[in-house]
Amino acid sequence: MQIKLLNFTPLWVCAHATRTCWQSFAKGDNGGEKDCELIDRVGNKFKHASTLEHLSYNFYIKEISRALLQELARHRMASLSVKSTRYTLKELKNEQEFIADDLKRAEKYLVFTGNSDVDKASITALENLRKILNTNVSLDIAKYCLPESYKTELTWTINARSLQNFLSLRTSKSALWEIRKLAYAIFEALPEEHKFIFEDKIYKEN
Repeated sequence: MQIKLLNFTPLWVCAHATRTCWQSFAKGDNGGEKDCELIDRVGNKFKHASTLEHLSYNFYIKEISRALLQELARHRMASLSVKSTRYTLKELKNEQEFIADDLKRAEKYLVFTGNSDVDKASITALENLRKILNTNVSLDIAKYCLPESYKTELTWTINARSLQNFLSLRTSKSALWEIRKLAYAIFEALPEEHKFIFEDKIYKEN
């Protein structure tokens, strides 16, 4: 799994939006300590979280499973542009046969769970897909036998309010292991000066 923060809204934009309500622009300090205190007080403590929607973050996420992609898609207040299997499944055509015990070769395409039986079954599904791709079946039809563990990548854009919700739900102990790993990685990828907005949403082990 690889996470890269591509771009983000500077804090002063959120502070400016918040100060619009009171017309208190003269009290701003261009995203400094006063603005951060205002963002935290209004957005977090007073729960006027709509002000946080003026902050957005763009991430490039690689090497996650399609199972995790489905979990991400449930967070509707986010935008996703995903690697298209319609155009990229041909990457498998020139590969040699995948053997169920050979995890090292298959990990280029699959996310493994650590469960031997499940991981071997995923490799078998990958090999079946490779065989089908070397027939006359179109990519649009062949993709129906994609294993859920097949790796994908996407550009993901989300605002701060929705990201708070995402981190609260997906760092929970009850979350799917892979999306929990992603949620912590997303938090770590945030700009240091933005993390105060999200710190109390992160599940912490006692």
